[in-house]
Amino acid sequence: MRRKEKPKIAILLGSKSDLERLGEALNLLKEAGCLYRLEVISAHRSPYKLQNFCKHAKKEGIKIVIACAGLSAALPGIVASYLDIPVIGVPLDSGPLKGVESLFSIVEVPKGIGLVSTGIGKKGFINGIIFSLKILALFYKDYTKIVRRIEEKFKR
Repeated sequence: MRRKEKPKIAILLGSKSDLERLGEALNLLKEAGCLYRLEVISAHRSPYKLQNFCKHAKKEGIKIVIACAGLSAALPGIVASYLDIPVIGVPLDSGPLKGVESLFSIVEVPKGIGLVSTGIGKKGFINGIIFSLKILALFYKDYTKIVRRIEEKFKR
């Protein structure tokens, strides 16, 4: 991919501590040479910052958002309510129920809010990355090669 290209994937984390949990999975995108935009924005603590991100994301070339959050996990649902591009919600296994409470928060959004989840925690995040890349591969051929390389890592 050309380096002048803008990132098509935005990854939103609800807290800086989430970065420690998911950093290894982010290396998949780095190793594959896939550009992404990473933001830490709490839906509860920074609602105006989140609203601003959503207002400008599409104009800045973002095609897909992976929103990761634990506990009440409001971030993915709020992002999906603002945007008309695919949003993948990843519940993090940070709470007393090991992410189950976050999963319910994401999959039980009201009807009419297009939001999907790819599993809990790091595994869910990795699957979310692969799912995002497969969507992009429908429109950008370069992403097909990236998907193959990443999936190959998990076949070993």
